Amino acid sequence: MRVGLTYNLKKDVKDGLTNDWDAEWDTEETIDAVRSALSSQHDVILLEADENVVENLKGSKPDIVFNIAEGRDGPNRESHVPAMLEMLEIPYTGSDPMTLSLCLDKGRAKEILSFYKVSTPRFQVVSSISGQIKLKKFPLIVKPLHEGSSKGVKNDALIFSPSELKKKVEKIIVQYHQPALIEEYLNGREFTVAVMGNNGDTRVLPIVEIKFDNLPKDINPIYSYEAKWIWDNSKNPIDIFQCPADIGDGLRDNIEDAALKAYKSLRCRDWCRIDIRLDSDNEPNILELNPLPGVLPKPEDNSCFPKAARTAGMSYNEMILSVLNIARKRYNL
Repeated sequence: MRVGLTYNLKKDVKDGLTNDWDAEWDTEETIDAVRSALSSQHDVILLEADENVVENLKGSKPDIVFNIAEGRDGPNRESHVPAMLEMLEIPYTGSDPMTLSLCLDKGRAKEILSFYKVSTPRFQVVSSISGQIKLKKFPLIVKPLHEGSSKGVKNDALIFSPSELKKKVEKIIVQYHQPALIEEYLNGREFTVAVMGNNGDTRVLPIVEIKFDNLPKDINPIYSYEAKWIWDNSKNPIDIFQCPADIGDGLRDNIEDAALKAYKSLRCRDWCRIDIRLDSDNEPNILELNPLPGVLPKPEDNSCFPKAARTAGMSYNEMILSVLNIARKRYNL
């Protein structure tokens, strides 16, 4: 088959933007690894998701697109490439534009989870600096409403006082030009769950636990931007992941059940990574869903979806091809 690979490539930081603005985008190394996996069985067409992508799609005419493009701007950016593909009637991997937009709006996603009675931490969205803050029980977490890859979730995102909270909310609104999400902090264990498949063929891969004991001293126990991109890197990896997680069968079942309910509630397709934290009663709560999970190829990069796949016995190439084949089955290709 002719398989298109749509992606956004990390480049130099633009003037006036935060230093994490392209954190969601992929490096040449990752793009080449995905291309290599696909090309082991298919003809691959590289399609950077820039202003020329529609014309390039029309000209190349792929049979299906493997989409890892996070989008360029705006709160609905992850939906842009899939929407173009639907307009051009080109099949593609992953969730549809609606699901991608909803999952990137953390508040809307949590509202949907709450409607379907899937546990998620209490929250409030604050859209203006003068907005009234109703959550009063500290500590609280503050993050941008429309970001992924821990953008805007620095170590100081864990808030312990009203004065800190006001300053942090203002900083998010001004710096990221979007509302702030204030969320109840849960002090239990944290996990991330990789899900693959559709309908009756949905599969949960081995659960990854994020263990905060090995973070630098006096650091808050959250999976912050620094923990994801600065303190933990391929040259100096830190041992904060355990896969499979060391948990009993009952807790494993509860985590898997919560992840599958979230996957179904947001109508995810083909694959997704779901972040979960336990509350004081040891019950799983959904933090957020990432229907465009990261796929860094090297084990030392600690990319959680590939980590779970390796633990399940899949090579990197097998994981990428499995996602493609799941989408092909959905389209009867």
